[in-house]
Amino acid sequence: MQISRKYQNFWQNICFRSSKMASPHPYRGMKTLITRSSLYDPLNDFLFYKVMGEKGDEVQLLGFINAVLGKTGDDKFTSIEILEDKTFTPEKIGDKSVTLDVRAVLHGKTKVNVEVQLRNEHNMDKRSLFYWSEEFVKSLKKGQDYIELPDVIAISIVDFDYINTSSFHSCFHLRDDNERDVILTNSLEIHFINMVKYRKMKGRLNDSLSRWLTWFDRNSTPELLEEVLKMDNAIQTANERLLYVTGDEDAQREYLVRFRAMCDMTSMQNAAHREGVKEGIAQGREERREEILKLFEQGLSVDEIKERLKRQITDNK
Repeated sequence: MQISRKYQNFWQNICFRSSKMASPHPYRGMKTLITRSSLYDPLNDFLFYKVMGEKGDEVQLLGFINAVLGKTGDDKFTSIEILEDKTFTPEKIGDKSVTLDVRAVLHGKTKVNVEVQLRNEHNMDKRSLFYWSEEFVKSLKKGQDYIELPDVIAISIVDFDYINTSSFHSCFHLRDDNERDVILTNSLEIHFINMVKYRKMKGRLNDSLSRWLTWFDRNSTPELLEEVLKMDNAIQTANERLLYVTGDEDAQREYLVRFRAMCDMTSMQNAAHREGVKEGIAQGREERREEILKLFEQGLSVDEIKERLKRQITDNK
């Protein structure tokens, strides 16, 4: 596959910056407050998975989940099992339809699914329910009692303005419509974390989730990132893992393949939208032309037709 000059320059910058920053040794031995390169986006789904979703990433994943759930002190979850390691191939990474969600089990019972969605495909409600239901249903094996179905928590980090609420963090359960404090079951819990709304908070670090989102945010300054690393050991572990991953040449290539695949998908969607707009305008013009001809056939004058069209435009606003 031929890579454009733009991508070659991008690739060379990544290799140069990461080779200066990353340690050649396993990240568990790194004790550093070096912040990540601005060339890498921690919310790229491939990079998020490599940092949070592989065996050995339990410390940072557990820290993030506790932050989302608002667990502090003795209420914190203390054990987690990451359910699967994905085998990455160039074909799989370049497949725009492949989802790289992170799956885990808390305390051997509660299942968690974490995904990152950077583009608004206008399906987050159904998409999140699908991911939740898939995790819920496949947990029951043939012959088991329904009571053995686990609680499932779905967490979606979105980089677009989704859910019409004032907060950047929304959480949904199955509640009674009349008595809102009555929850049908704890089996369903769905979280949305809105990065667009969070960025408007400007440097909020007074709780664990805000510190995590500051670290995830590609726009955070090095000074702010360093402050976050000093405040949270789990985030520091995630940062060390990120430096280690981005110092690996294979991971760099895989990141670039995924980055390009996501750019290609965005370009295709935008092109389809532009083409649809053009077709809509052409169709609208044709429909308007036919409407005017019908009004002429009804015997209306030019001024009467103009007045009627003006009223239609006003009524449609």
